[in-house]
Amino acid sequence: MFLMVLLTVIVGGVAVAVRFASVKNGDVSFKYYKLMEGENVPEIVTKTTRNFNNQFEIPVLFYIACTLHISFGIENAIAVIFAWLFVSFRFIHSYIHLTYNHILHRMLVFWASFICVVVLWVNLLVQKI
Repeated sequence: MFLMVLLTVIVGGVAVAVRFASVKNGDVSFKYYKLMEGENVPEIVTKTTRNFNNQFEIPVLFYIACTLHISFGIENAIAVIFAWLFVSFRFIHSYIHLTYNHILHRMLVFWASFICVVVLWVNLLVQKI
């Protein structure tokens, strides 16, 4: 879970740096960021903002599943393996999204991470039934 938090902090830092650079370069007015509308912005601003927002979507299911595994004292290889896979896929997803942004690659990695979180939830249910 710590690595997911670290990824969120890294992506957030990149997004903030890109926003400051966009204002400094004159690509976007400072006023744009008040409501995030009204101007065409460089692709990098949109990508970093959307990737940062992504860190608060599917990963929330991961955090809850991991917290419940810990709370219930569930320790098994399936949980550990799929938790690590989830985090790995999320790092790869962010890398793809923030660099070359090939939609098929990004989609495949997204769905792989989604399947990992589903496996974590199924494992949780199986262990508690």
